[in-house]
Amino acid sequence: MAEAAQKKIFAGPRIRRLRRELGLSQAQMSAALGFSTSYLNLVERNQRPVSAQFLLRLAEVYDVELATFAGTDEARAFADLTEIMADPMFKSLGLTRGDMQDMADAAPKGVEAFNLLYSALRQARQAASDLSNQVVDRTGAATETVVPVDEVRDFLHDRRNYFPELDEAAESLHTELGLDRDDPFLLLSARLDEEHGVRVRIMPHEVMPETLRHFDFHRRQLQLSELLDRQARQFQIAFQLALLEQRPLIQRLSEMPTFQTDEAHRLLRISLANYFAAALIMPYGRFLRDARALKYDVEHLGRRYGCSFEQVCHRLTTLQKPGERGIPFFLVRVDKAGNVSKRYSAGRFHFTRFGGTCPLWSVHDTFTTPGRIVTQIIEMPDKTTYFTLSRTVRRVGAIFGAPDQQVAIGLGCDIGHARDLIYAKGHDLENIDATPVGPDCRLCERPNCPQRAHPPLTRALILDERSRGISSYRFSSE
Repeated sequence: MAEAAQKKIFAGPRIRRLRRELGLSQAQMSAALGFSTSYLNLVERNQRPVSAQFLLRLAEVYDVELATFAGTDEARAFADLTEIMADPMFKSLGLTRGDMQDMADAAPKGVEAFNLLYSALRQARQAASDLSNQVVDRTGAATETVVPVDEVRDFLHDRRNYFPELDEAAESLHTELGLDRDDPFLLLSARLDEEHGVRVRIMPHEVMPETLRHFDFHRRQLQLSELLDRQARQFQIAFQLALLEQRPLIQRLSEMPTFQTDEAHRLLRISLANYFAAALIMPYGRFLRDARALKYDVEHLGRRYGCSFEQVCHRLTTLQKPGERGIPFFLVRVDKAGNVSKRYSAGRFHFTRFGGTCPLWSVHDTFTTPGRIVTQIIEMPDKTTYFTLSRTVRRVGAIFGAPDQQVAIGLGCDIGHARDLIYAKGHDLENIDATPVGPDCRLCERPNCPQRAHPPLTRALILDERSRGISSYRFSSE
C-alpha cells in the first residue's frame, strides 16, 4: 500500500486535452495556475509527474473533478485497443504494448472511434460466415446480426451507469412517500392505487407459470407471481411506477444514443426504469451515507433497505455523482458455465467486450459454497490490483426442480479503496498477495497457466510432441 500511495502520477495527455478544450495556451494556463510554463510543458510531455498541489490548483481554477485525472478513459481505451490488436489481421503491424498505451493516452476518443469501426467489421464478418445458415423470412429478407444488448451495455458504460435526472426524481419521490418511515411495499402499492388506479395482485404460479410480472392495462392490475419474495415484489412495483410517472424522462434519455436497432432503444428504456426503481428504494444521498457508515456491508445494506444482495451490489456501481462519489465498483454476474449476463464498471476495471472472465477469479468458486461471501485480491496483466468479493444468489422466481438455480455476483474495486470495505478485514493490505488473473484466455499472455482454455491470439504457438507443460498451450514470449 505504501508503494501504491507513493506512485507518481503522469497525466500529461489528459492535461493537454483539457487545456486545448479550454482554448488556452501553455503560457495562459500556467499563469492562471501559478506554475511556470516550463513545468507545464514538462508535465504535458510526461517528463515530470504531476504534483498534488498542481492537481488541486487545476481543480480549483477550472472546476474539474480530480477523478478526471485518474486515467479511467485511458485505461478503458488501452483495454479496448489491446483486445482489438489481438486480431490476427493486425499482427504484421508489430505494435507493442507501449505503442498501444501511447495511443490510448493521447487520444482515448480516437480509440473509441476505432473500436466502433472494428465492431462493425466483426458484425460484417459474422454476417458473411453465417450467410449460408441465415434465417430468411417469407419475403426473403435476411436477419441482422447487431446485438442490442451490446449496444445498451456500451451506452451504460460510457455514462458510468449514472443518470442524475433519474436519481433526483427518485430521491424526491422517496421523500414524498416517506419510504424510510414505513414498509416500502405497502407505501408503493398505495401510490399505484391512489395515483394511478392500479391494484397489486399476487397471482398463483399455476395462473402465471412463466411470468413473474404482468401489467394488465384494461383491468388496471399489476399482477405479480407468488414466486417473488417481498424484496422482488417491491422492486417490481417501483419499476411499474417508473413507467407510469417517469415515462417522458425515460423516453428522452433513451433517445440520446444512436442505436442501430429499435430493440436497443426498448431495452434501454427497461434498463432506465430499473435504474429508477433501485434509486427510489435506495435514494442516492441516504444510501451513500449508510454505505460509508456500514463500510459497504452489502448484506447489512440489504436488510436496511429491504433489497436483495444483487440489487444492492448493482446500486453500488451507480454512485458516481460529481463531488459526492461512492467507491467506483465494478460488477459481473455469471452462471455455472461462465456466461456473463451482467457487467458494469464505474472505475478503471474493463471487461473484455467479446469474451468472458478469468477462471482464476474466485467468482467461479462460489458455486461450491452457495450463499457464502468469498474475498480475493486480483492483479491484472497491467499490474493494476483490485479487491473483490463474490457470492452466489438464487435466480428470482426459482423453484425446486428447475435447472440452473444460481448465478454468481462478483463485486470489486481498486485496491486503494479496500480499507473502506468491511470485507478487507483479515487481509494484509501492506503486503499484498494478489492472484494473477487475465481479461480472457485469448487475450491473456501469462505463461504456464493451468486453467488456460485457449492460446493467446497475440502469441505464436510452440508445438513440441516430446514435451507437455503445465498449461495446455505453450507460446512465444513475444
